Amino acid sequence: MKTRGPMEFDVISYGRRGPTAPRLFNPEQMAQLSRTARGVSEVMVKVTGGGKDGRGVAAHFDYIGRKGKLEIETDDNQLLAERHLGKRLVEDWDLYFHPARIDRSQLSKNQWRRVPKLVHNITLSMPARTDAQKVLAAAREFARENFALTHRYAMVLHTDTPHPHVHLTVKAESEEGQRLYIRKATLRQWREDFARHLREQGIEANATPRAVRWQRPSHKRDGQFRAEKRGVSTVLRQRVKGIIKDVFTGTKVSEAGKAKLEQTRQEITTDWKRSLGVLLAQGQLGVARQVGRFIKSMPPVQTDRDALVEKLLVQGRARDEHKLPDSS
Repeated sequence: MKTRGPMEFDVISYGRRGPTAPRLFNPEQMAQLSRTARGVSEVMVKVTGGGKDGRGVAAHFDYIGRKGKLEIETDDNQLLAERHLGKRLVEDWDLYFHPARIDRSQLSKNQWRRVPKLVHNITLSMPARTDAQKVLAAAREFARENFALTHRYAMVLHTDTPHPHVHLTVKAESEEGQRLYIRKATLRQWREDFARHLREQGIEANATPRAVRWQRPSHKRDGQFRAEKRGVSTVLRQRVKGIIKDVFTGTKVSEAGKAKLEQTRQEITTDWKRSLGVLLAQGQLGVARQVGRFIKSMPPVQTDRDALVEKLLVQGRARDEHKLPDSS
């Protein structure tokens, strides 16, 4: 994987560096501050799993290619659309004959978990109404920059949901036998890379940590998230029952988690205010006004439980209003 320069400016890191921080922002840092303060769309780069045997990898290729209905673009610039393309790609990548090839039926669940992946499945996504072809073009450059001539890869654009996204499958082991390890820092760099390539395509895109934008990270598993969207989440149902029980019994809920969030929010606000001061000292009044508005618009601290209680209250009021007789 190619090495690049330092990551883009991080407002939180800046604020906590104190007197050792640079006194001035460079143009790239100011541009990122402006994008973040204006709420420019954030890119999504997510690792969604990866096959551990040739059969699983072939099935994934067939799935993302919609069994030959969509063209899969490979690292050697081929556009392939075949019903059983997955098997062909797995053979081309030598995954059936890979040393890590193991018969899953001979392993326990714990042993299977420790089997290394043959590929990494990555999703690159942008919000609805983003130009899908430009998303694909940015994904293509992202893949070339990070994996060309090292790791085999293939990708396909999906537009069957409101959010245009690219499924990118990367061989976990390079042609020289080096494994690709994906860590938090790797994902952060990939987000910044993808956002940069989107901007080169003329799409405003940003890549900042959720904390910088005062958005708490989601710890929900994919299955739980999808179940909640469908309204069939047993986890959510149990949480609602617990809240109702606490209300009726008068049970007090620990505020320790909320106090920690209050402290974090104060630290983030302090960092943004320091950034605002630097911008004003530089005479960057336009960006300073954007940052000032952003600071004022930061929502109050709210735990997951608080958010759920608020949602239940809104739904309750809506039901009550619906039951009211028509005064006319």
